[in-house]
Order: sequence, then C-alpha cells, then structure tokens
Amino acid sequence: MSQHDTPLFTGLLEHIQKNPIQFHIPGHKKGAGMEPKFREFIGHNALAMDLINIGPLDDLHSPKGIIKEAQKLAAEAFGADHTFFSVQGTSGAIMTMVLSVCGPGDKIIVPRNVHKSVMSAIIFSGASPVFIHPEVDKNLGISHGITTESVEKALQQYPDAKGLLVINPTYFGISADLKQIVNIAHSYNVPVLVDEAHGVHIHFHDKLPLSAMQAGADMAATSVHKLGGSMTQSSILNVREGLVSPDRVQSILSMLTTTSTSYLLLASLDAARKQLATKGYELLEQTIQLANQTRYEINKIDHLYCVGEEILGTNATYDYDPTKLIISVKELGITGYDAELWLREHYNIEVELSDLYNLLCLITPGDTEYETSLLIKALRALSKEFSHQANKQAEVSVLLPDIPVLALTPRDAFYAETELVPFEQSVGRIIAEFVMVYPPGIPIFIPGEIITKENLHYIRKNLDAGLPVQGTEDPTLSYIRVIKEHKPIK
Repeated sequence: MSQHDTPLFTGLLEHIQKNPIQFHIPGHKKGAGMEPKFREFIGHNALAMDLINIGPLDDLHSPKGIIKEAQKLAAEAFGADHTFFSVQGTSGAIMTMVLSVCGPGDKIIVPRNVHKSVMSAIIFSGASPVFIHPEVDKNLGISHGITTESVEKALQQYPDAKGLLVINPTYFGISADLKQIVNIAHSYNVPVLVDEAHGVHIHFHDKLPLSAMQAGADMAATSVHKLGGSMTQSSILNVREGLVSPDRVQSILSMLTTTSTSYLLLASLDAARKQLATKGYELLEQTIQLANQTRYEINKIDHLYCVGEEILGTNATYDYDPTKLIISVKELGITGYDAELWLREHYNIEVELSDLYNLLCLITPGDTEYETSLLIKALRALSKEFSHQANKQAEVSVLLPDIPVLALTPRDAFYAETELVPFEQSVGRIIAEFVMVYPPGIPIFIPGEIITKENLHYIRKNLDAGLPVQGTEDPTLSYIRVIKEHKPIK
C-alpha cells in the first residue's frame, strides 16, 4: 500500500456504489427515515456513509480488513508500530493509555495541569497520581509543561511508577524537551504516555516540535480532528512496542468504545492521514508562514502582545508551535473573555479559547490571508475601543491557581460518602468532584484535594469574568460536594 491509498474510505465508497438493500441499523436507511429538513441539510453522501460494522466493512473492535489496512498506513505515517483509530475522541485514547499501564494502587506520574480525561482514567483505574508541578508563566498567566529536572526527581522518588504522562505540546503550543524526558523515563524502565491532543501536525514539519513517536515515546493520544483535517471526535492512539502491550491496548480501547462505531469518523481519519502524509509538509509550510505574518501584524497593534519564539529558553519551554497565536490582552484592562465576546459581537469571529488574560487563535491549513486579515482588522478595532483603559493597567497582576494538597486518592474521594456545603464555607474540606474552566479542561480542583481559600478566589474571579467553570454537580457553584466529616458524638 502507498500513503496515497485510502483503503477504508475507498472500501466504503465501493460498498455504497453497490447500493445494497439494508436490513440493518442505522434505522434512517440512507436518510429515507429521517426528518426531511435535517436530511436535506446533511446530504445524501454523508447519510449513505453512515453505516455499521457489517462484514464487508470490517469491525473497529477486531479489525481484519479495510480498517486494519487503514490503521497500518497510519502507523507508517506517524512512525508508530501500531495505530488504533478512536471514535471516542482523544479523551477515550488518553483513558486507554492510562488504563493500559495502571491498575488499583499503581503509581502514575502526571503533570498537575492534565486534562480531565487523565484524572477520570486515574479514578477508573484506582491508580495513585504522583503530581509534578508544571512551570508557570507569570506574565501570561498560563502553565507550561514539566521539566527534565522534575521528571528525574519524580522517578528517583518513585522508580516503581507504572507510567509517566506528558502533555506535548500544551494547549498553547509549548513543548518541553520530550526526547530527553523519554530517555530519563526509559532509564527507569517506565513507559512514557503522551497527551498529544494538540500536536497531530507537528510530526509532518521540521519547523515544529518533535512528535511523541519521533521522541521515542511509548504511546501518544493524538487528536486528528483538532488540527489534522478529520471530523470532530476522531482521533488516533499511536503505540510503540516494548514497554506496553499492543494487545492490551486494543482490549482496553475496545472496552471504552461504542460498538456502533461511526464510519464517517473512521473514513475521515483515513483521508486525513493521506493528506498529512502526502501533502502535510507543503500545507504546514504555508500555515507556518501565514501564522508568523499574522503574529508580526498583531504585535504592531498597541497594547496587544502575540507570543513568539522569545518565550523559549526556560526548562519547560524547549520549543513551540508557531501556528498557535497566544494573544495577551491584559494591557487593555479587559479579560480574554471580554475580548472574545467583543470579537463575536462586532466581527463575527470565534476564537479557540479565552481566559482571564489571553485569547488563543489557531491557524491551520484551512486558513488563508482573507481570514487572518479580518482577525488583524478586528484586533486593531479592539485595541482602539479599549485603549482609553490601557494606562490604568500598566502593571497588571496575574492571578494563578495554587496546586492543592492531595489528601485522598481521586478514586477514594470520588466514591466516598459526601455532602454539599456552601461554596464560601468549603475551605479546608476535601473536595469530591472536579472544578475546571473548559476549555482547556484543566482542573482547578480534582477529587481528593484540600480546598484552599486562594483557589476559591480564583474560581470566583473566573465566574465573575463570565468564563465557563464546569465539573460541579451544582452548575451555579453555590455549593461544592465534599467528603462527609464524621464528628465525635458529644
């Protein structure tokens, strides 16, 4: 097979052209049984491809035909020994990684700024997390990755850890020295699991950070849908043989995956892999140039700052992805969320993320100078609109959350006897639920941590700014679920 081939996508087209009579699910039968207005919008081709794992189309849970061929080509493209397609997004792939190496009581070393899917997997597995503090950027108000020094220290203290999980690159596109981190972990015979949700493209251009497979990692959960051209919810799990068992990975992934797998998602993975493998370098070269030109223009705008290669040089900022535009708006005296709302209302522009201080915009092969010129125009107008406030915010203090003390394992806390207490009265209690701002989905609190006054203040600051604080049972956050305390009887 060649990287120009698409065995899965082509196999589906050949099956559709045969036009078989369907006495199987899905029940809409190529759209015939569907609400007409929705059918008309979606279109015949998409509905004809909305199929199920019948014999000719292979089965994602035990691939032997066109899915197996497509996964082999993906493994070749990404430099992996095995690649598994995921229709449960990268969250499903991340949970598979953790559950493949950890069981009840096992230790796993993870950065504290992990995605909620990592902590969910730790709860499911019963593993005990050993947290590494990520390096914090006090200018931007964001967390970066972990350092080689902190990895060495963690493994010296916990050489019996079953795995080391690394975020590479971060949501904001910052990478640590992943190759050296992998070498350190392997010297302890510990497998490296990489959350590569925001780095599918980095494997295909030498001006981008090293990918997980290039750095020698053992597993990488990679979002093809985020930046690689496949449909939302479609991802891959790349595996290198040696410290992990591909058979166990397949078994765990199957346990977490629906048996009604979407062939639209699977076919889009096959097609996206072809484009990345055959045209990725060319497309990404154009994308990088467009992003750098956009960054240059943004940095000419008063009171705005778009991060560039000057961020490099610390232990945790070894490399960065220039296609991620981190735009600091704090000098304007507004929050990133204020800027997001203003861009939506006045210019019909939607950004990837906003927080208390920044906007994050992604430049991909789907963008042209038309879109970036509109962004630049809108940001110039934003600066002009709020420039009267700028001098009042000459020195902006950046508020960052603390990393709380873990008093119980997340699993023990999650399944413990609990009670709801008022938000302001929860200081010092052990939380039994998640609290996070999504995106990016990095928990401020995870089950088992001791609630601090400082982090409650940080949560309140995000709520007051209008940012989406999620994870709690009470959506208003008037109450927080905590471990029930059993007081002595008087």
